Amino acid sequence: MQVKIKDVAKHAGVSVTTVSRVLNGERYVKDDLKAKVNDAIQELGYAPSQIARSLVRNKTNLIGVIVPDLTSSFYSTILSSIEDMASANDYNLLVCNISENIDKELKYLNVFQEMRVEGIIIMHEKINEEIRHLIHKINIPVIFSSVKPLDQSFASVIVDDYQASYDATKYLIELGHETIGFIGGDLQDITSGQNRYSGYRNAMADNGKTLVDEHIRFGDYKVRSGYLHMKELLSIERPPTAVFAVSDDMALGAMNCIRDHQLRVPEDISVMGFDGSLLTELVRPTLTSMEQPIQEMGRATMDVLLKQISGKKIPTGDVVLEHRLVIRESCQPRI
Repeated sequence: MQVKIKDVAKHAGVSVTTVSRVLNGERYVKDDLKAKVNDAIQELGYAPSQIARSLVRNKTNLIGVIVPDLTSSFYSTILSSIEDMASANDYNLLVCNISENIDKELKYLNVFQEMRVEGIIIMHEKINEEIRHLIHKINIPVIFSSVKPLDQSFASVIVDDYQASYDATKYLIELGHETIGFIGGDLQDITSGQNRYSGYRNAMADNGKTLVDEHIRFGDYKVRSGYLHMKELLSIERPPTAVFAVSDDMALGAMNCIRDHQLRVPEDISVMGFDGSLLTELVRPTLTSMEQPIQEMGRATMDVLLKQISGKKIPTGDVVLEHRLVIRESCQPRI
């Protein structure tokens, strides 16, 4: 049978109130009584119910996190940063991987409400009207991390995706590439889909480069997607001499495909990624990437959310972090 607090009190020869005070770390308990209670807890193997304590304190120290795809190197890295800061502030995470399934997201948001989480972090922007209505209604602080939804009433921690994509494309142009392929994301995503595509298009136009429809593909940010779209680019009569993929995972897929076709990176085709994930240093050649400050993004997300939870006033508007081009081995000048 499960050991209860009254069993501890009886075994220690003290009141239930005294046991409760010891468990809650209150100072006004004599040392001898505290020792008796702690001995009884050890001998009986008592484990206090966190749910019951949370209900009494009206504080769960739980934060719910909605992640679109835990297999992504980007999301696993930012989640690690969020967890580090949450743990340092005595918070625990409930992480839900929705695999781009809106119905699962709705279910998990209801679970968050039932579990009385104190804050919610959402890492994707494709929220429908039902989800938007729910997160407004539940009266729990919500922050979007790495994305910005259409609903302007929520805080977001992001980079300027348009400018980052523009700068990445311009770098390839400065290396002398006339034909630059583009493996983009889902155009239903404003942040990583539309904004990054617009940055690519405008950089090409502003620098007098012709957009070739055959050189443009749209994937799902995953390695396999990058591989398959690179295969399509290699099948056309004149493949591009450089490719910009809007995630490091898709860039890795593109590099694998190029090598499988007995071509070389960067001697035959230069490849540029986006995110600055751990993959960039693990692959060979190492991957040039437009880096988001992923660790800082995770910390900033938690910082803003904790301030919201504590009721502190935070500046209005988004937290926009600086992107940075990190040059490695996968790109070279076009000779």
